[in-house]
Amino acid sequence: MTTATTGPSELYVVRNEVDADCEYHCDALAAAFPTAEEVDFVAGERVPVDEADGVVLTGSTAAVYEAESRPWIAEQEALVRELVEREVPTLGVCFGHQVANAALGGSVEAVGTTAALVEATLDDDPLFEGVDPVVVSLHGDAVTDPGEGMDVIASAPHARVFGTRHRTAPLWTVQFHPEITAAHRDRLVEDFEWDSRGHSFEEVTAGRAFENFRALVRRAEA
Repeated sequence: MTTATTGPSELYVVRNEVDADCEYHCDALAAAFPTAEEVDFVAGERVPVDEADGVVLTGSTAAVYEAESRPWIAEQEALVRELVEREVPTLGVCFGHQVANAALGGSVEAVGTTAALVEATLDDDPLFEGVDPVVVSLHGDAVTDPGEGMDVIASAPHARVFGTRHRTAPLWTVQFHPEITAAHRDRLVEDFEWDSRGHSFEEVTAGRAFENFRALVRRAEA
């Protein structure tokens, strides 16, 4: 477990990638929280929940419905339920969005890969303040039914449940990738049938969601 410089809040970035060749998205997300402590959940590291002021769950090339062959997934679902119970601010991204909803009884299904810039419909929510509608979609699974207590706060033409928020606990999730930027374009083209769909990365401001989450963590501490 690697500890970065201690900040005003004790944040933990939970890394969920199972393929070493695909760690770049976890690296990019961790870079957005430079004072956070990284937890390699797949390798067996765990979040000290008693010490956590906020938790971010990354994406993964693993699928939530592979829990039988990947026991750590069920353990992460249990973590989500504990974070909800303790009201620890939590943000799930892509796989993190899926595992959080699954942990609360929602359903996740394989729907086919969408690798594109898409125009989402975003609710008026503190997480989305300053976030423009064009975001990076990069996933083959989707939440088809949100978990108990989870309201849909974002949707897209290809994904009805594109973002969720718990009604009483400080839990937010997004299917899109705020950490992916124009710097990753070559990798996206190489690995996927990337489609900008007439949009440009210049339209993407989704990284603001991370700033907003940090503000939500600070607000919860106050």
